[in-house]
Amino acid sequence: MTFDVLITGGRVVDGTGAPAFRADVGVRGGRVEAVGRLGAAEAAVRIDAAGKLVLPGLVDCHAHGDAAVFDPLVQHAALRQGVTTFVLGQDGLSFAPAVSPAAFAYASRYFAAVNGPHPHVDGPVSVADLLAGYDGRAALNTVYLLPHATIRFDAMGPAERAADGDELRAMLRAVERGLAEGAAGLSSGLEYAPGRYADAAELAALCAPLGGLPYVTHMRAYGASASVGMTEVVEIARRSGAAVHVSHLHGPASILLPLVEDARRQDVDLTFDTYPYLRASTILAMVTLPPWVPAADPDRAVAMLSSELSSERERLAGEWAGRDDLWPRITLSHAPGFEWAEGMTLPAAAAEYGVTPAEFCRVLLVKTRLQAGCVRARPDEGPAGEESVRAVMRDPGHTGGSDGIYVGGHPHPRGFGAFARYLGRHVRELGDLTWEQAAVHLASHPARRFRLPDRSLVRRGQVADLVVVDPATVADTATYEKPRSLAVGVDDVLVGGVPVLRGGELTGATPGRALRPA
Repeated sequence: MTFDVLITGGRVVDGTGAPAFRADVGVRGGRVEAVGRLGAAEAAVRIDAAGKLVLPGLVDCHAHGDAAVFDPLVQHAALRQGVTTFVLGQDGLSFAPAVSPAAFAYASRYFAAVNGPHPHVDGPVSVADLLAGYDGRAALNTVYLLPHATIRFDAMGPAERAADGDELRAMLRAVERGLAEGAAGLSSGLEYAPGRYADAAELAALCAPLGGLPYVTHMRAYGASASVGMTEVVEIARRSGAAVHVSHLHGPASILLPLVEDARRQDVDLTFDTYPYLRASTILAMVTLPPWVPAADPDRAVAMLSSELSSERERLAGEWAGRDDLWPRITLSHAPGFEWAEGMTLPAAAAEYGVTPAEFCRVLLVKTRLQAGCVRARPDEGPAGEESVRAVMRDPGHTGGSDGIYVGGHPHPRGFGAFARYLGRHVRELGDLTWEQAAVHLASHPARRFRLPDRSLVRRGQVADLVVVDPATVADTATYEKPRSLAVGVDDVLVGGVPVLRGGELTGATPGRALRPA
């Protein structure tokens, strides 16, 4: 036999949950051709996996790589963790489908600190064209979710109300068209504007065409208030019949896991993703501005915050006066024009600027036109929070999602370390998952969820997205102080049968594809 690539001497963790076994893996024509004793075969490329594990490529179920996936550094960061596929279009906000320039501008500006500018798209774009733009331009595969808020803005602008009949029908047509063009589900961000103005009836109507593909939601509430978010999730699922996937589920396990079980008892098809950190990261406006500030209309919001005579500015100052508990928990990750402050806590940056934390926050939002980003310590930081992270990830409905944000000079380390942290800390060190369970949670389970049946197993006929992991050394090195440090322990990765990482370095190959659900 002759192969394009032959991985020899490793132990295969095939993604089915079955025990690992010693075998060679032969790849030809982009697919796994054989698994067995193949050491005598010829191959154009041979990879020695002695002492290592061969896993299916990991799927990051929540990544803000819509624009960043084209960046070689981001590709390197993902591949060094064993991630071969990003699920994009998260939190209800991304670039397509945008019919009007206003909708494209809104999605680009409001989420600038999360997604960043798209290097190949600068105006309204269809789902089909956006997906075509990923093919052959990156070392990673991509999966795309239809962003509810972008679709909503196209139909009704920044309106702070429920949709009327005509608006709902326009949104429904956009969902149906996007699904036909290759989207793998619908996402919502119910703590962001204007997604937060949608009610359960609107969301259920838009989920109706999904046909088994998931409704992926950043819920309306998390943590100790997660019952608010989960109650709505269950209502949407029951009204629409849709499968549901909850994004970055976090909070006390004593609250979350009973809610998950209750949803299952109601026959809701529910999965979720988590990242193994206690701090969050998002846009500064979402963390600091109250709901009455029209964040979906940045020009109007900035005018409110700027005017000395604005009654809204006075009202906001009054509300912020009681938020001294919030400011120390905010670290600036992206502050265009204030790059010197990136990596500093908001009080430290304010002291450097010579104003109060509240005033510095106002200035930053105005000067960046709401395009600042932050890392935020949650109240559940500490040992209890860590135990909850561990308990939640052991649930069979769990999948991995980094929630990686790559914009700014000081991002959250999760984009560079989440999956390596899963493998190194939570599998090898703590035993929260076995290697076999990790391959299910991080590869085959998400592949099934997003209908990618030919990429989730190390088995003959499967597309050869394959990762060679050193179980003794795999680890994250990114920290809150040094967030862009690459993981270790994954040196060889194939995407579509093509080596994209050899010896821990990018090969320069870009075989990544925009994957359409089966």
